[in-house]
Amino acid sequence: MLTGVHIVFLGGDARQIEVIRKCSEMDATVSVVGFDKLNERVLGVSWERLSSELLSAADVLVLPVVGCDDTGAIQTPYSGESLKLLDEHLAALPSHCTVYTGMAKPYLRSLCASHEVRLLELLDRDDVAIFNSIPTAEGALVMAIQNTPFTIHGSDCIVLGLGRTGFTMAKSLQGLGAKVRAGVRSEKDFARAEVMGWEPFLTRDLEDHVRSVDLIFNTIPTMIVTAQILSRMPQSAVIIDLASAPGGCDFRYAEKRGIKALLAPGLPGIVAPKTAGMIIANALVQLISDEIKIRGDGE
Repeated sequence: MLTGVHIVFLGGDARQIEVIRKCSEMDATVSVVGFDKLNERVLGVSWERLSSELLSAADVLVLPVVGCDDTGAIQTPYSGESLKLLDEHLAALPSHCTVYTGMAKPYLRSLCASHEVRLLELLDRDDVAIFNSIPTAEGALVMAIQNTPFTIHGSDCIVLGLGRTGFTMAKSLQGLGAKVRAGVRSEKDFARAEVMGWEPFLTRDLEDHVRSVDLIFNTIPTMIVTAQILSRMPQSAVIIDLASAPGGCDFRYAEKRGIKALLAPGLPGIVAPKTAGMIIANALVQLISDEIKIRGDGE
């Protein structure tokens, strides 16, 4: 239980609503900012405006999965007002307060560091990232089905990168009967792909493997599907880029060649916000509970 813990939420999408609901159910004192247009009210939650006074009473500050941008602006799809996280807000936080977000950009990291506020990025956790890879893969499959005239079964698919998302993506394609090739950068991943029954190759040799490809699913957040690679691909191929923006594909040249290339970050929050929200909620509650226990043991 989170009895006695004051958690302040600033903005967020449909995923954040599930996190708010979970924290309220765990008996935390929950204040939310940036949800004034939300149709469904969550019981036991107070609806506030952003102020230093509110933050001065926070034990935990929760930002959206995408944190804030490099000016401090916070996404508020459920509000008509804009939110901006400023230096004065971090200065108001109690010394014991922890800031949680999905991923932090330099602005937020710098702000927290300058005020010696603990910052935790939930998407860095293996459990969150692995669970999140499931709705990501499902969303990518939906995009593939919607943008191709053929079945996944029997199609020639390349997955670039065998991290947490890439592994789940390759496994999902294999389950649907696709021919799966995996572009990897290490001998360890080469061996893993081979053991899984996928055809591995080193990413430096990508141009030798794209001449007959139907679908490419990229998870590598650096420019890898270059103009040179695109020039060797069939025009009928479709690229679904799952890497963080700006992705790893030359989208300008892809359009010039008539190859459909789609950047698809944040799929869990789009295709399965309830599931994605519960993944984050469970991790957050566990982390806060662990912190409470550590504090109690230290007293």
